[in-house]
Amino acid sequence: MSSRHFGMILVNKPKGMTSHDVVDEARQRLGIRKIGHAGTLDPMATGLLILLVGRATKLASRFVDLDKEYEATMLLGKKTDTCDAEGKVIEERPVNVTEEDIRRVFSQFVGEISQVPPMVSAIRYKGKRLYELARKGIVVERPPRKVKIHKLEIKRIAIPEVDFVVACSKGTYIRKLCEDIGDALGCGAYQSRLHRIRIGPFHIDEAVSVDQINESVIRPIYL
Repeated sequence: MSSRHFGMILVNKPKGMTSHDVVDEARQRLGIRKIGHAGTLDPMATGLLILLVGRATKLASRFVDLDKEYEATMLLGKKTDTCDAEGKVIEERPVNVTEEDIRRVFSQFVGEISQVPPMVSAIRYKGKRLYELARKGIVVERPPRKVKIHKLEIKRIAIPEVDFVVACSKGTYIRKLCEDIGDALGCGAYQSRLHRIRIGPFHIDEAVSVDQINESVIRPIYL
């Protein structure tokens, strides 16, 4: 395999494609089988996805461990079984909160927090992915995990919607963050939009569209 077939590609994943769909498209466009991604995005999410080409696939863990940054929107007043807009609404409550209430609660989620992973996630439980159990209607106890929220900045409040930017450590579920903030406000909430803008030093502004994937956009790795 030539040096041109070793490195990474920064892709702006569109809504509706799975991360694996993007990998498959890259394999077809490049004619290279050995391609993987370094950190998945849900199908409804958009934004930065790092593809690793050739021998670079062995470096995936070095990217997964990097901090992430997202632009997101949460919808107050409803909870879903997936914590996002893809799920079934399981609870509705009146939204009797003020802008001041929202800003106060947001400030409580900055720093190290404890987060229970959602059932619809890729975490393994006794050899099974949690989402596989969730599809069968099985709910299991998930121990809370410590994650770090480096930045949580509100961009717009138009109740019942709140737009915000969050920078966080690996393993943070933004949709669970939305649900937890909604619970703290007493009205519930779910994630209605998610756009990843940064992984470590790599920014969405450097990314290409899926249609632009070709040999010329394979970047060398200097990690």
